[in-house]
Amino acid sequence: MDLALFDFDGTITYDETFPGFVRATVGRRRLALGQVLMAPYGIGYKLGLMSGATVRRRIVAFGYRGRSEQAVREAGARYVREVVAQRLRPEALQRIAWHRERGDRVVVVTASLDLFVAPWCEDQGLELISSHLEAERGVLTGRYLGADCCGAEKARRVRERIDLSAYGTVYAYGDTVEDLALLTLAQRKYYRWQEVA
Repeated sequence: MDLALFDFDGTITYDETFPGFVRATVGRRRLALGQVLMAPYGIGYKLGLMSGATVRRRIVAFGYRGRSEQAVREAGARYVREVVAQRLRPEALQRIAWHRERGDRVVVVTASLDLFVAPWCEDQGLELISSHLEAERGVLTGRYLGADCCGAEKARRVRERIDLSAYGTVYAYGDTVEDLALLTLAQRKYYRWQEVA
């Protein structure tokens, strides 16, 4: 049996799903104010002055502090059914099916939040390693529970959870610099759907 590690946003999907998740789960008033307050962070990210993890932390703190975890999970499940399902790459779904037919273990490893990626993975019968938000008595605090699952954290979490030596070949699929550490775990690496050395 082999192991297949898939990034989610931009690898399984055509593009980033986190911004759409925020739009679908944050109230209109908070969203409008957030677009103004978060604009400098978005610009900083596009200019390469700020990491995606930093921007996501700011957005999460502003958008989800004080929100019902259950309500956000329900909105996230709707977002997956209504939006994400239309943004899935056929080549990704075919590759996942290929791995499953071979009996490989397939794990999605993503910085995206379990609040919306978990329902999709459950529907597909896939394992998930992802970012999680902290909640106290069912209310989100606006903080991550542990580190954002991106960059080196992806590789660290995979090693923490999976004995890589138990698999004949490890495959990894990613599309951004945040996935490079994940790709280093694999003998067969695919970056933007092209195999790389």
